[in-house]
Amino acid sequence: MAHVLGQNQYGKAENRIVRVYRDSTRHEIKDLNVSVALSGDLDDVHLTGSNANCLPTDTTKNTVFAFAKEYGIESAEAFGITLAKHFVDNNEPIHRARIRIEEYTWDRIKTPDNSSRFIGSEEVGHSFSRNGGEVRTCEITYDGSTVQVISGLKDLVVMNTTNSEFWGYIKDKYTTLKEAYDRILATQVTARWKYSFSGAEDEAQPNWNRSYAHIRRHMLEAFAETYSYSLQQTLHAMGTRVLNNRAEVDEVRLELPNKHHFLVDLEPFGLKNDNEVYYAADRMYGLIEGTVHREGVVPVIPVA
Repeated sequence: MAHVLGQNQYGKAENRIVRVYRDSTRHEIKDLNVSVALSGDLDDVHLTGSNANCLPTDTTKNTVFAFAKEYGIESAEAFGITLAKHFVDNNEPIHRARIRIEEYTWDRIKTPDNSSRFIGSEEVGHSFSRNGGEVRTCEITYDGSTVQVISGLKDLVVMNTTNSEFWGYIKDKYTTLKEAYDRILATQVTARWKYSFSGAEDEAQPNWNRSYAHIRRHMLEAFAETYSYSLQQTLHAMGTRVLNNRAEVDEVRLELPNKHHFLVDLEPFGLKNDNEVYYAADRMYGLIEGTVHREGVVPVIPVA
């Protein structure tokens, strides 16, 4: 029986790059983890060992670092588009490039303002602390004519201490979960959204940084303002809020693990637990996933 070479790609993964802007005494930082994957006319490198059509992965790594200097990093999305177009448009055997980027946030360190006798504080222009919060993400694919941009975030931990219930669910002989009419709702958000941007020559790129900030804000507002009867309901509200307010987005996919908080039984100690003391369980956890998209739009964001 004959064997056929299927889908394949190659590249340099997790290129860790930090770009420092020193245009003034107030420095700026872009901290990225960039992964490059290329595909195209690459049968021979697999079947015969010929490397004639193979751009070395070391070259892709060098390109990432060189482009950070040549073109700068205004946003992860714009940087990824520049890289993807370069690899495809300048290497005939390469037909498709996929660039995945994680961006890490640094906060400025503030020191006491001696002039105000330590009442205030002032920023130090060159000192930063790594933010332990969410990570910004994006995935760029380019096939020589069309650009697809899927942006997102992960590890955004949120909590509502009330305005959440869960009851009326199916019960069978294995069900032990008690109905809840006032519970903590907490999750660690992973979100990805697809832009309508296609990369056509006459199409202006969105303001990626501003769009990211607004989308994040709308998701947080929806989480905070939704009186929730299920995490699924909250997921739908978050995705819908983004689509209602950001015309540049066609699809939102959310992955919300339920970070369970269980009331601790304090009766053995003669204490009443009036929804005040909880045990935070890190696993096992319910995992709620779903996509919200515009009518007529075919979803493309894959399940992670």
